[in-house]
Amino acid sequence: MIRVLVVDDHAVVREGLQALLSTAEDLTCVGTAADGADAVALVERVAPDVVLMDLVMPGTDGVGATRQIVARHPGTAVVVLSSAGDETRIRAALSAGACGYLLKHVGPDELLDAVRAAHRGEAPLDPRAGRVLLDMRRRPEQELTPREVDVLRLVAQGLANKQVGRRLGIAERTVKTHLTRVMQRIGVTDRVQAALWARDHLPPG
Repeated sequence: MIRVLVVDDHAVVREGLQALLSTAEDLTCVGTAADGADAVALVERVAPDVVLMDLVMPGTDGVGATRQIVARHPGTAVVVLSSAGDETRIRAALSAGACGYLLKHVGPDELLDAVRAAHRGEAPLDPRAGRVLLDMRRRPEQELTPREVDVLRLVAQGLANKQVGRRLGIAERTVKTHLTRVMQRIGVTDRVQAALWARDHLPPG
């Protein structure tokens, strides 16, 4: 069961997303929050796998909340769900550590699939967000940390997250977090594309 936290300052949106999540047998809403500060506190208490995060909220906004959640809970995936599709907000959210960015006109099935994809360590992105991400990551190999390079090389060898974690001596959830951030930087949305990118761009190691 994938545990989801819904964050939005509009009650009707929170209730609608909660109802939508209840229609999926593999998803459950473990809480809702009306602003970023509440979201950060709730993540501490309910340990969601995925956070659906609005951006424009009073007090702590979605970018600030995303940055705090990702820093404190690297195994939690944050997917932005916003009506804001401008480049500035997309860049800010992705730079803060969001693994995905969707607009609120997304279809119900597509949204549920995006939550599942984020939980798998993938990066669900609206096409506009994808274009912004590609522009941000023109020379991504220079932005990867040594640990991220290690993870990417092992993924390219066909190892599963658990096997990568054993090889590197880190938790499986940490591997998933590293891989999600790597995919953001290199502009791909799944591990197969990441492996292909690694074979084309990483020097032998």
